[in-house]
Amino acid sequence: MVRATGGLPDRWSDRPYHRSWLLAQANGLFDFFQHNSVNPRGGFYDLDDRGRPLDPAGQVRGIHIAARAVHCFAIATLLGRPGAADVVDRGMDYLWNHHRDLENGGYVWSLNDAGPVDASKQGYGHAFVLLAASSARTIGHPLADAMLADITEVLNARFWEARHGAIAEEFTADWQPLDGGRYRGQNSNMHLTEALMAAFETTGDKDYLAKAESIADLVIRRRAGSVGWRVAEHFDADWGLDKHYYHPNEMFRPAGTTPGHWLEWARLTLQIWALGGRRHDWMPEAARGLFAQAMALGWDADKGGFFYTLDWEDRPAKRHKLWWPACEGIGAAHFLGEHLPSAFHEEGYRKIWNVIERAFLDRENGGWHEELTEDLVPGHSMFAGKGDIYHALQACLIPLFPATGSLTKVIVEAGGAV
Repeated sequence: MVRATGGLPDRWSDRPYHRSWLLAQANGLFDFFQHNSVNPRGGFYDLDDRGRPLDPAGQVRGIHIAARAVHCFAIATLLGRPGAADVVDRGMDYLWNHHRDLENGGYVWSLNDAGPVDASKQGYGHAFVLLAASSARTIGHPLADAMLADITEVLNARFWEARHGAIAEEFTADWQPLDGGRYRGQNSNMHLTEALMAAFETTGDKDYLAKAESIADLVIRRRAGSVGWRVAEHFDADWGLDKHYYHPNEMFRPAGTTPGHWLEWARLTLQIWALGGRRHDWMPEAARGLFAQAMALGWDADKGGFFYTLDWEDRPAKRHKLWWPACEGIGAAHFLGEHLPSAFHEEGYRKIWNVIERAFLDRENGGWHEELTEDLVPGHSMFAGKGDIYHALQACLIPLFPATGSLTKVIVEAGGAV
């Protein structure tokens, strides 16, 4: 039951105890990842449930892991956490001196000690490089400006498609379209939207924000709006919806629809709206609709948690529960509670945290379980251990600050005060 005061819901995020609890969860995540994930040969390890390297000898390092580490430990640096800047240094060095392709330009997807394992140029990975450079710039990292200029040039010259107002998906190492260039995906564009806003916030360059608005208009207003605020994942080269697309890597390209992305877009859409001076009237209603549909169709009313995927008849397809949709639900509920306060949004916020506390927090080993079965028992059908800190950390910290921008922006504005 959510008690209303003066017609508005009484919010957990305003209560001192809840805020202290959130900060304690964030600190627990920093404690788990700050030293365990550092690979002494460069970059970062994927970790098992106990915080040990999954493959200490032949570890393949994905670009998103390094970039997310930079982003998250830049946040930690802004908050005043000792040692966090060293993690940013390690991540920026690995991105700049290893992932960056000095011959062809751009950034390769994955590496091991011998060099590139997958030298393809992925929109998803480049989006996170932009986020890393933007976040590093907020703490004055010496590589940030050069990386920001470089990744911006690559995105504009190689990925951005002005006729669609969004990016292409993937290329070979020497910039030939992969698979004939037939695929376009919302996931890479969604994460680029997050990064574009961070770049706008740190530079003031309105072109970044204009591109974020353009992607949101395409993916959310036009495409998701046409199918009842369900975010489609997969499209053809002309951004026609492909309901039958299948790819074996369902971590990055799940079949059907993914309610977690509806929630993520609910937050991002309201963030664009706030940063852009509330110029787009459709955005608040879209955010409200995305959250409502995720709770109505994606939430398991019996056991709790969000199903990973639904089919196009709104039936649960992959029924296991992952941590990141719950995290994105927290961020969405907080932004909605700030901009469109209602008992429904507050009830959703509390409901999601209750499941996280009951099932996702790993009290024995630290960190969070990244995957649960339908019955909320830890499992490993998709995730072998604990990959990175990004989603869970943002869920803990976003509710501690005003819903007016990226965490780096609002922490800077607060002077690091929580």
